[in-house]
Amino acid sequence: MTEFLQELGTHGGWWLYALLGGLAFAEAAFLLGMVLPGETALLVGGFLAHAGVLDVWVMGVVAVVCAIAGDSVGYEFGRHFGPALRRSRVGRWVGPHRWSAGDAFLLRHGGKAVFIGRATALLRALVPSMAGMARMPYRRVFLPWNAAGGLLWGAGCVALGYAFAASLPTVEKYLRLGPIPVVGIVVIVVVALEIRRRRRERPALVGDILDGSVEQSSGQS
Repeated sequence: MTEFLQELGTHGGWWLYALLGGLAFAEAAFLLGMVLPGETALLVGGFLAHAGVLDVWVMGVVAVVCAIAGDSVGYEFGRHFGPALRRSRVGRWVGPHRWSAGDAFLLRHGGKAVFIGRATALLRALVPSMAGMARMPYRRVFLPWNAAGGLLWGAGCVALGYAFAASLPTVEKYLRLGPIPVVGIVVIVVVALEIRRRRRERPALVGDILDGSVEQSSGQS
């Protein structure tokens, strides 16, 4: 892994920022979050920043800007093509139950749905377009909640990936002893299952012996 990151750092550059940021952007803009959550790309970006391949501050800014821009594009797309989108092949692929879940969530939370929806990939992909379909006021409601959510989510994912990479040496240290309790648990489970199996088989075995004895006695008579 170290050699791979070093090689990636040698050839890395703006294209890597563009790739990771583009995945976060496309999550809501093009419903890509239904397939590949953008948070995965940002976590990888944080991991690569800790490895020295990327700059953590630049990656954080890219993440926030792309998150906000992607939701804004999703909003405009839903506002202009909402009904057609639901009837399209993509809309049928999303499915009525997902659209219904998004409708209910938006109706229940209003503008806050744009912020709260960042918590799950499904809502991150659907809520911006659905807000546009519902004609939610953009500057007064959608944009402030979108900016707050994009700042927290984008920067948070990069920071989480960075922190995870920083903690790997500690995790690796404790994982050296990991197989010992795991093996012990497996042995205990196997022994318990074997004891249980034998207890189930014992009454059947006793019954067979008794049946055989009865048949033998009847034959002698």
